[in-house]
Amino acid sequence: MDTTAIATEHLTRRFGELVAVDDVNLRVTAGQFFGFLGPNGAGKSTTIKMLTGLLAASAGRMEILGVDLASNPVEVKRQIGVVPEGMALFGRLTGTEYLNFVGRMYGLDRETSAKRTAELLEFMQLAERPKALVTDYSHGMQKKLALAAAVIHGPKILFLDEPFEGVDAIAAGTLKAMLQRMIVRGATIFLTSHVLEIVERLCSHLAIIDHGRLVAQGSLEELRAGVQAHAAPAGEKLTLEEIFLRIVGSSRLADQELSWLG
Repeated sequence: MDTTAIATEHLTRRFGELVAVDDVNLRVTAGQFFGFLGPNGAGKSTTIKMLTGLLAASAGRMEILGVDLASNPVEVKRQIGVVPEGMALFGRLTGTEYLNFVGRMYGLDRETSAKRTAELLEFMQLAERPKALVTDYSHGMQKKLALAAAVIHGPKILFLDEPFEGVDAIAAGTLKAMLQRMIVRGATIFLTSHVLEIVERLCSHLAIIDHGRLVAQGSLEELRAGVQAHAAPAGEKLTLEEIFLRIVGSSRLADQELSWLG
């Protein structure tokens, strides 16, 4: 039987009268590269913040690796890695100092933390400027450092919120190869990204959220089959972008135009 890595029941988050996440029932199997998609403002980042303990749920429950997040948040956080929306790095440290600090916070001994720090900086091509402060890094370099910090302790689940934003093609290729190796070794990856070509290439299973509600969930082939059965000519293989637009974009695209562009 497949082991569940992430499960939610009636997960809801309200901000005053705004319901940002509305009664979401999500299931991610261990070892999956899982894509979590939606338009801007659909509730993706809010969901990740709840799943990683950065934001309390208004209602519902969450289990990470079979552990109730509300009851055992520290136990859960020991087993996950997170690249959040804003990265939240300590700018006045060097990359070496920052990774060593994160490793020690996760309970690694000094020798292990230093060894992994050196390996990660070399792997991420950040070792050439050992005395540079994080605040002086480019956006792409900060993304790579944030990902290095998220994996230094060998997490069982990795949450990634737009990890490829602002990263050049060479660095993106390096990061994708690393993530694929993590999947081969049994980790679970929960990814949000607006770059659907990357999601289609990496992810085996997907969920789509729109206006806070889960509107689709399953393998890429299951979503493709469901859409093609209703809205595609026989024999046509839809891309993920076409699937996504047919599920959540048709109402937004209908009759939209700018008067001066004719």
